[in-house]
Amino acid sequence: MKAAYRERTIMPRILVVEDEPDIALGLQEDLTKHGNVVEIVRDGDAAVRRGTGEPWDVILLDIMLPCRDGFEVCKPLRSAGVQTPIIMLTARSHEAEKILGLEDGADDYVTKPFSPAELRARIRAVMRRSAPAPASGIFRFGDCEVDLDRAEIRRAGRPIDATALEFRLLSAFVQARGRVLSRDRIIEQVWGANTYITDRVVDTHILHLRKKIEPEPAAPRFLLSVRGIGYRFDA
Repeated sequence: MKAAYRERTIMPRILVVEDEPDIALGLQEDLTKHGNVVEIVRDGDAAVRRGTGEPWDVILLDIMLPCRDGFEVCKPLRSAGVQTPIIMLTARSHEAEKILGLEDGADDYVTKPFSPAELRARIRAVMRRSAPAPASGIFRFGDCEVDLDRAEIRRAGRPIDATALEFRLLSAFVQARGRVLSRDRIIEQVWGANTYITDRVVDTHILHLRKKIEPEPAAPRFLLSVRGIGYRFDA
């Protein structure tokens, strides 16, 4: 299991939402130089699509954007269950604006101009605060337990008949709980990056897993579908 999450430790994935080309390029160059994988989007609509469609370690979100502003990006991301740390970037420093951003779900707020070193420090700080539980121990939800050390799923205290792939699938969701995982990301983490399978295979395994962990598989409480994107584990 540890290998599946190595990317988060060594190459954090950062989504930069910034419509000023010079600022966006400067952020990309600096963050890439310091060991991050960076993607840039330039408007609010694209930010919502990418923010919900892929797992990120941090989202750097400018407030003044085309299509919708940073507040109108942050709020729907949080409503969709995205738990990725969000750092808002703005040229203004009004206290009321900062409060609004934090109330909408932002984790931190940086006023332009800022030094690259300060921004990197803030990124490291929010990543530490949001770090997932280590890939060991027991995670409980409903009447189920996922024992990461023994590679076992239990329900009502008794081991259930789960395949190794079903265990890897549920473990991936436990580690990313609250975050939307696209089908491509699920395939990469559970089957392997160079494996070719269809989305339908993923959906079939999700259905089988729901039958084993959900009180009512037809109306799941924990393993939820996110239309057109993938799945989210809420527990």
